[in-house]
Amino acid sequence: MNSGVSEIEEATAAWLEVRLANSQAEIEAAQRLRYRVFYDEMGAKPTPEMAAEKRDFDEFDDYCDHLLVINNRAIDNDLGVVGTYRLHRRNTKHFKGFYSSSEYDITKIAALTGNVLELGRSCVDADWRTKMTMQLLWRGIAGYVFAHKIDLMFGCASLPGTDPEKLALPLSYLYHHHLAPSAIRPRALPERFTDMNLMPAEQIDVKRALVALPPLIKGYLRLGGFIGDGAVIDPQFNTTDVCVIVQTDLITDKYFRHYDRTAHRNF
Repeated sequence: MNSGVSEIEEATAAWLEVRLANSQAEIEAAQRLRYRVFYDEMGAKPTPEMAAEKRDFDEFDDYCDHLLVINNRAIDNDLGVVGTYRLHRRNTKHFKGFYSSSEYDITKIAALTGNVLELGRSCVDADWRTKMTMQLLWRGIAGYVFAHKIDLMFGCASLPGTDPEKLALPLSYLYHHHLAPSAIRPRALPERFTDMNLMPAEQIDVKRALVALPPLIKGYLRLGGFIGDGAVIDPQFNTTDVCVIVQTDLITDKYFRHYDRTAHRNF
């Protein structure tokens, strides 16, 4: 017999939809969600232009696809956008480089011959930070990967705060346990490099380190993700960034069997 919680979850799932933005209005709704999360909630520092419009935007937005989770029961409330991810493929006619290159030397990734996807600007409305919403975002990414035959995904992921010493445990854990193979390993730019090797491997409490990691980074690790060498302090966003790399051939069927592979038709 289904519990009441299960029935509520099933009903809520019926209200939610994951797909790409198909209009400028939807992209701007995603940018307003990003502003509420990054600037209003997390204390990032907006430019005057962003503050005036209450939107987070940059020069890359026009060249990216914008994945959305939409609450169809609240479309009058900023078009119902409750989650978003920015997807930036290299093999598009408008490609002008990757956002991550402002923090990392990604020469090795750029040299790869396959299809490369940069992930970024991920956020979820505070009232919708549930397992279900994150699963829908991952389902959307899975569909996009299948549709565009992506070989490798990467992007910057953030830990809260700008004091590496306070993040010594999770940063050291990532360095000792998940460093990317040298052939594809990004490295923080010299002027922005912050050493992640802050604790000896034998002193790391793995369980505590995993608890200290943000859910998004743990999600990448569950997909077989790797981490680049060096963290980057981002004073604008009040975060410490790491570069995450996921080779899609390492994503197990066990994970993706949860998702309908025909979902790629929507992407």
